[in-house]
Amino acid sequence: MSTTPRDPHRPVAHLRPPHNWINDPNGLVFHDGHYHVCYQYNPYGATHANLHWGHFRSPDLLTWEPLPIALSPTPGGPDTDGCFSGNAVSDGERLVAFYSAHREDRSFQHQPVTAAVSHDGGRTFTPRGELLIPELPEGCTMYRDPYVWQDGDGWRMLVGAALADGRAAALLYDSPDLETWTCRGPFAARRPEPVGDTGLHSGEGWECPQYLPAADGRGALIFGTWTEPTGPLRVAALIGEEHDGHFEAGPPVPADHGPDCYAPALLRAPGNRWLLWNWAWEARDEAWAVGDGWAGVLTLPREIHVHDDGTLRQRPATELLGLRGRHTLHSAGATDGPQPVDLGTVGRAFDLTARLEPTGNAALRLLTTPDGAEYLDIRLDVAAGDLVVDRDHASLDSRARGGSHRMPCPADRPVDLRVVVDHSIAEIFLTATGQVLTLRFYPTGQSPWLLQARTAPGTRLGFAVDAWELHPLMIKEPSAGAAVSAPTSP
Repeated sequence: MSTTPRDPHRPVAHLRPPHNWINDPNGLVFHDGHYHVCYQYNPYGATHANLHWGHFRSPDLLTWEPLPIALSPTPGGPDTDGCFSGNAVSDGERLVAFYSAHREDRSFQHQPVTAAVSHDGGRTFTPRGELLIPELPEGCTMYRDPYVWQDGDGWRMLVGAALADGRAAALLYDSPDLETWTCRGPFAARRPEPVGDTGLHSGEGWECPQYLPAADGRGALIFGTWTEPTGPLRVAALIGEEHDGHFEAGPPVPADHGPDCYAPALLRAPGNRWLLWNWAWEARDEAWAVGDGWAGVLTLPREIHVHDDGTLRQRPATELLGLRGRHTLHSAGATDGPQPVDLGTVGRAFDLTARLEPTGNAALRLLTTPDGAEYLDIRLDVAAGDLVVDRDHASLDSRARGGSHRMPCPADRPVDLRVVVDHSIAEIFLTATGQVLTLRFYPTGQSPWLLQARTAPGTRLGFAVDAWELHPLMIKEPSAGAAVSAPTSP
């Protein structure tokens, strides 16, 4: 069945269940010919509570099959109040999920690691029933979110942490058999420090640490930055090399420049390709989301690698070109103002490429109401060397967040963009540098929307813009026993 919703803000080409709350992507693994994607899920409503693991699988990243809920809290067990974040590995015929066990009678900041095993391709998981790592290392003020990967004949694990000495950390464990784990201390640990030019710092603790190992040169440690009392902030990365169980890296850099992207999760795909998903949270009042009956969406899967120049680079997974439908817009030319140039119309879900050659400040504007009062701007600030995404006027509904957000953009060459807009999420990729900016916005205007090229006085803008309809993901009907909801009461 198609996922096309009646709700004008619910995305169609981004993965999420039909209803209720979701947050972090979890359990990402390629097993038995399928990509498995789990996610934090509240089966009972659109708020952060009653956390289970929902579960989809796909042979191609385009067609997805809902599987039964993978993990549910066990009454009286180590995870009685929630199965929080973690990952999964393929070990022969079995899938093994590792996750943070939450109990209200423990400190919220201390979520020990436990596990569950599936022998039927992820249709059912048997929980361990006790903690896998019962003792937390001394001096941890925060501890959660295991990430396990195979290393030669053995296994390794990172766990996100904050340390009593003021450092955020990713703690390293190793195991010969996925059962007995030995803590080797911090894989990386840093005191809070600036993340690029974002104005944010690297956090008092790290959540969802993910390790992108080096192919031939440098690798990356990717994590969510967490601080008190704000909580989750952004996704950052350290680029460097491992030496004797320690990751030696330069200063932290943004892994996404947008305000609505968190909880990174890696999947090692066939062909030694790495894919990254994130959680895109809502940028609107909670009551609005609860009223609509859903909150949260997963980002597009992104191919990710560390380039030869030491930068982290991302682009939409190649398979997503299969979601392109009718070629709805092609416009090429130049403008030197002062009047904007209408490039054409697009629907509420589209995939766009643009080459822009400005001599000064210029913009693409997506007008979402006929009178032009509501619009999303993608601006080139040539003097600052930035691309700016401005949503201050992107919704006439006062319950939606505004703000403008920047990522560095080289000013000495044409600017090539890939922009995917899906109802209430926009992911903007700078093709030349592999940077990305993710944000949510909530237009009130109805389709079609109008795209314009705009320039500052005295500025010339050369442009070539193409856009395609963005087809929905295909979500199969659940097979027998594959209910995607839990019992009717928590």
